[in-house]
Amino acid sequence: MDCSRAQQSQASDEVDKTTAVVEKQQHSQSKQVSKDVREGEKTGAWKYPKNQLSRIMRPDDANIVGNVHGGNILRMIEEAGCIVGTRHCNTQNGDRCLAALVRVEKTEFLSPVFIGEVAHVTAEITYTSKHSLEVQVKVMAENILTGAKKLANKAALWYVPCSLRNVDKIMEVPPVKYASAEQEEEGRKRYEAQKMERLETKARIEEVMPSPPNPEDPPKEKHTVGFSQSSLIHLVGPSDCTLHDYVHGGVTMKLMDEVAGIVAARHCNTNVVTASVDAINFHRKIKKGCVVTVTGRLTFVSNKSMEIEVLVDASSLVEAEKGKYRAVSAFFTFISLDKDNKPLPVPALKVEGEDEQRRFDEGKARYLQNKEKRLSDKTRRQ
Repeated sequence: MDCSRAQQSQASDEVDKTTAVVEKQQHSQSKQVSKDVREGEKTGAWKYPKNQLSRIMRPDDANIVGNVHGGNILRMIEEAGCIVGTRHCNTQNGDRCLAALVRVEKTEFLSPVFIGEVAHVTAEITYTSKHSLEVQVKVMAENILTGAKKLANKAALWYVPCSLRNVDKIMEVPPVKYASAEQEEEGRKRYEAQKMERLETKARIEEVMPSPPNPEDPPKEKHTVGFSQSSLIHLVGPSDCTLHDYVHGGVTMKLMDEVAGIVAARHCNTNVVTASVDAINFHRKIKKGCVVTVTGRLTFVSNKSMEIEVLVDASSLVEAEKGKYRAVSAFFTFISLDKDNKPLPVPALKVEGEDEQRRFDEGKARYLQNKEKRLSDKTRRQ
């Protein structure tokens, strides 16, 4: 009995010590933020420090072949961006707010991340407009046994600050300090470009996705769009949501990556991995209690890659009369790999009908544009 009391007393002392350390750290962080804000008020602009998340990759992060699932990487990228964006937007007076994801620019999967490695996700605000901010994110994978590190992913995300009192109220974004006028101008060009692309995307987001094949229907011919088209249905619960009770962008991206992977695997019948993601546009919010239908279909196939369009539709479970709406859209690129993780040729896509041919031609144009950009970037680095 005395021994138990002594253990409880010791445990209580440890908790008190831990609490004191945490409170001291929080106080120190609060003082640093206040100092940054005061300096920013003098200069008219300020720059918040980078935010970094680190997490060891566990077996439940893996896909069926043992690599870390691309959807989990996307979710960590979004979390890091949300944290740095929310911190920055709450350094001014007014309503408290939460940074909501509205767009993800092209995301490159440069190297696979393996189980047992530590993923270091670094996010930094690189541009702000009056009501939005751009966050650049990089993912470094570290083998903690050897110390080897590699750049695994990089992405750019756009957020808007939504008031905690009224989710439809968009707050103003505090400005950041730029290293040069050229850096600010480059950021402004990126802002205008993504704004224009979002407007162009809105014109086609209401296109109806064909229903997935009925198991009772005759099987579709292999390597057609209908053969590999796949859907996933998910009920949005509390663990999927932000403080506003709306779905985290990272949760949606993970579901989209899973569906795209199923489509690619059905087409190739091999191991497949995410190579890149073209711009993901978040058109409308998805609230807790909604049922989301995530559907993917092939749009273009080259010799060694597949472009998959993924659309997310949402509908309220208790307010069915409001109907279904298009919430998110994106294009994922996957590649086929052999057992040694070497690229394999991809079976040609059999196109049927005018609509499929139109989407194939549009996908080919995106493929050639991205290929040209990669060559241009490679030449510039050399």
